[in-house]
Amino acid sequence: MIAALGWGALAASSLVIGALAGVARPWPPRVVGLVLGFGAGALISAVSFELAEEGLQVASGGAVAAGLALGALTYYVADGLIGRRSGGSDAGSSLALGAFLDGIPEQLVLGLGVAIGDGVSAGLLAAIFVSNLPEAIGSATAMRAGGVARATIMRLWLGVAGVCTVASVIGFAVADSLSDELQGGANGFAAGALIVMLVDSMIPDATRQAGRTTGLVTTLGFAVGAGLSAAS
Repeated sequence: MIAALGWGALAASSLVIGALAGVARPWPPRVVGLVLGFGAGALISAVSFELAEEGLQVASGGAVAAGLALGALTYYVADGLIGRRSGGSDAGSSLALGAFLDGIPEQLVLGLGVAIGDGVSAGLLAAIFVSNLPEAIGSATAMRAGGVARATIMRLWLGVAGVCTVASVIGFAVADSLSDELQGGANGFAAGALIVMLVDSMIPDATRQAGRTTGLVTTLGFAVGAGLSAAS
């Protein structure tokens, strides 16, 4: 369990690092857009190779599809509620919600891998760490620009990182009782939440701030993520 806690904390630490970077100084909009574009590419790779593909390796297509639908609907409804409370689009909160909803099942899978003796997937660990940074940087920057206090932003991201870390420990603890179908469904849930977040928030914000160059850095992020997956 200590190993699961340590690996989970390492993966989630990038959320706090990204938030610190976002509140430390003002980031030019174009730089934020490029960072978000790179992160979007890394997340697309994670959806493809670390979540959907691995989910299908351990569970049926129906279980993964059910997880996809549930994750997508959960993000869609929760993001809509946040939008109504804030009176409109809130990119910072949307990115934080995406990190929360995909981070829990991702790190649950990380803890499962430690428990069943498969070890830590270097590809999944790297994908979580690399993709967390742009999400946290983009969210913290947007929140800071909207007038949210630095302390409030850091409390939010420390909370998200803490919950995600605990998810790794829970994954370790329930490994013996969690079926392959549920594990595949968890992978699908994370993938579904990520896809909706990418299309609704992350990619549009990146393109708005960085322009046509976004496509190039998104491809670079995907290539880096795919390379890390292949190396694991």
